[in-house]
Amino acid sequence: MADFVVGVGASHSTLMNTHWDKVVHTGRAERFRDALGEARDAIAAARPDVAIIIGSNHFRGFWLDMIPPFTLGVGEVLGAGEAKTPSGPQRTDSEFARSLAQELIEHGTEVAISARLQIDHGQTHAIQYLLTDLPVPVVPLVINVFAAPLPRLDRCAELGRNIAQAVRAVGGDRRVAVIASGGLSHQLPWPADWRDPHGDDEEFLVEAWLNGRGDWERYDKRRREIITAARPVLFPEFDERFLADLEKGDLARYLTFSSEELEKAAGNGGQELRTWLTMAAALGFAPGRSLAYSPMPEWLTGMGVAVIEPVGVS
Repeated sequence: MADFVVGVGASHSTLMNTHWDKVVHTGRAERFRDALGEARDAIAAARPDVAIIIGSNHFRGFWLDMIPPFTLGVGEVLGAGEAKTPSGPQRTDSEFARSLAQELIEHGTEVAISARLQIDHGQTHAIQYLLTDLPVPVVPLVINVFAAPLPRLDRCAELGRNIAQAVRAVGGDRRVAVIASGGLSHQLPWPADWRDPHGDDEEFLVEAWLNGRGDWERYDKRRREIITAARPVLFPEFDERFLADLEKGDLARYLTFSSEELEKAAGNGGQELRTWLTMAAALGFAPGRSLAYSPMPEWLTGMGVAVIEPVGVS
């Protein structure tokens, strides 16, 4: 029977790749980078045959012409390659992914599927830093966390629980890692609601989100300028409490949050914590270990890394 052997949650930021020389809080940055290495070692020690990566998409693989709440990559997976992240075809396990999609439906969660899925740093950052030199195929699961209306947090947990049942029903003896990419707290300089942009920058971003399919590079220069000029907004107290609750196995307490409440507590980038809740739910909200927390205003994000190791796995 296939089953989980390790779970990892890790923040991502392309500014880590492109603006390391601008870092002021060097110790914090190195602590986060080293924790990614520790998490990578934990994955390697668990010897997974496949990794399910639960992440977001920053309007480079999905656009406003079509954004399902949940999408599973079941065929070719292509990295967008923005900001020095992995580009082109990624190693996949299509047979497992297609079986997983079928079993998810049987267990009560309908997911959209893509036989040619383009992922961006919402997933490739994890490939770059957590699967370094590991010959582990990936199955990407993309959650819509930026284009309202967003899936409820309790629905994400239901998805996680059904992933666990689906993995065990697939058959075979695959060892499965599950990785959540995103968060922790941050505020992106994006429209509060894409349906009501204010000012030239927000109107530009909504235009890019609507018309970027097959042409996202045309919008990327100004988009990067808008992001790098943003004022950092972090919520360290929330982040530290979230990681403490992960260590206690108490992340289910966040499932009652509405999207509005989560944004108030952790910024609009905090909506990515859906990926952590989905991962934790797949592992039965087992207690985990926080490896690092580094509030990084230079990267606009509270950067955290944690590991959950299922009981009884050998």
